[in-house]
Amino acid sequence: MYWYLLKTILSSVIGSSFYDWFKDTRFGVWFQNTLDDLMDYVTEKYDIDLAKKEEKWFNQYPGLKDRIDALEEMAHFKCGIEEFDGYNDIDNRIKKLEESNRAKPK
Repeated sequence: MYWYLLKTILSSVIGSSFYDWFKDTRFGVWFQNTLDDLMDYVTEKYDIDLAKKEEKWFNQYPGLKDRIDALEEMAHFKCGIEEFDGYNDIDNRIKKLEESNRAKPK
């Protein structure tokens, strides 16, 4: 038990000492800048800030979250696209457009 505690403390001290030295080297500065750019890219691409704020809001108001989830279940009923009104008309129109597009020489 004490061995794991000692190992953890030594690892954190060695890691911290290494980073203090490494952050001032040219490679360390380049690595840190590259890592920061990558994290900015991922944050923008997946909109992580918005997801965190939404999750925090849901945790603050669990009753409203349940009501929103119930409304979304009612609003997004599960059915195929074929069951919507006007599907056959749109499908026939798309088929005609595809046929006319194939007939045109390129």
